[in-house]
Amino acid sequence: MISLSISNGVAEVVLDAPQKLNSLDEHALNELRQAYDDAAAAAERGEVRALLLRGEGRAFCAGRDIQKVTPESDDAAAYLGGLVEPLLKKMAAFPAPTFAAVQGACLGVGLGLVLATDVVYVAENAKFGSPFAKLGATLDSGGHWYFTERLGMHRTLDLIYTADLISGAEAVAQGMFSRAMPADTLLDSTREIVARVASGATGAFVASKELVAHIRDQRLGLWEAMQEENSEQARLCKTEDYAEGFRAFQEKREPRFVGSQASGRL
Repeated sequence: MISLSISNGVAEVVLDAPQKLNSLDEHALNELRQAYDDAAAAAERGEVRALLLRGEGRAFCAGRDIQKVTPESDDAAAYLGGLVEPLLKKMAAFPAPTFAAVQGACLGVGLGLVLATDVVYVAENAKFGSPFAKLGATLDSGGHWYFTERLGMHRTLDLIYTADLISGAEAVAQGMFSRAMPADTLLDSTREIVARVASGATGAFVASKELVAHIRDQRLGLWEAMQEENSEQARLCKTEDYAEGFRAFQEKREPRFVGSQASGRL
């Protein structure tokens, strides 16, 4: 159900169960965790400098696969706390820039997957929201934080109470994701951007990824954030890519980055 391929510095992780809208059971989550472990190991060896997550078929991920779940004996805490949360933390800490291309439904755990991804491009007609009102359950996988952070309390509770879905175009307009694209060009356009990023100064990109997460999680003010930036720049200026970038600028040529990272990062 989950596949991983690596080519030209890009790892592509695919949710490949289109017949069930790429919904995830325990087995699929373990496969996804292993795919990220394998890709991270390749990144540490310098073989992966960016990652793309996508889903096959007409949906990115419809959430948890509940077809065989017996509600009276379901252990939601084990599924979410034991499987989903550790996976999302692993995804968020991936040691290279990460991207997702999202088409169709992206709900529940599927929303959690994109929450844990650095950059998310969506089809204009993709669907996001909280369908849990129809299940007697609540939004999970970090969805409450994600919606509240980007949409505010009133819009978040509106979506939760009504189970209404919003389109990818609406989601981008409301600040949830980076870009909305036509569904038929989404994957090709995303792959092109990911390939470009993978050939860039990915060590510096990882530094920015960690800085952004630190600023968000610690709620840093302007001057505190600036001090963090100064410290990170001081580390980056000792890397091969930093020197290459400056030399290329001075010599009026395109830089040839190798993805070198600063030591002693946050």
